[in-house]
Amino acid sequence: MMIRPATEQDSEILTEISFSSKNYWHYPAQYFEIWKNELTITCEYIRKNYVQIIETNGEIVGYYSIVELENDLEISNFTMRKGTWLEHVFIRPDFIGKGYGKKLMQHLISSTTKHHWKELKILADPHSTGFYKKLGATYIKDIPSNIPDRTVSYFEWTPEMK
Repeated sequence: MMIRPATEQDSEILTEISFSSKNYWHYPAQYFEIWKNELTITCEYIRKNYVQIIETNGEIVGYYSIVELENDLEISNFTMRKGTWLEHVFIRPDFIGKGYGKKLMQHLISSTTKHHWKELKILADPHSTGFYKKLGATYIKDIPSNIPDRTVSYFEWTPEMK
């Protein structure tokens, strides 16, 4: 297993991982139309944000990304506060549950000091709330998603090596 910074050349494979990982939960096709921009990882996204990938035997199997919001952002009647957000953590479906997400989060924890991230904010898919609770993230509340009659969970996390 190796973790390295994403490059612009990784954008297509990271997009494919985003969609296939989200599809692991069998969401309706119309959700993916709504999520299309959010799940597409562009070269510009990689240039602007902290994106780390995990590989095994030369194959990219997952990634995480950190976004720094310089100003508050209003979405779906929720204000995303200025600060550091863990935006994506995606693993290829064949590798889910095999420790790759945990390895990525250990890498993230080791990066917090270097980058001076004291707290990470997270909007979590309902299927990933258990993952974030295991990490020690604090559940704050459920907020409306960009899909009607659906919510996501808002967490705050002060990363500490467990």
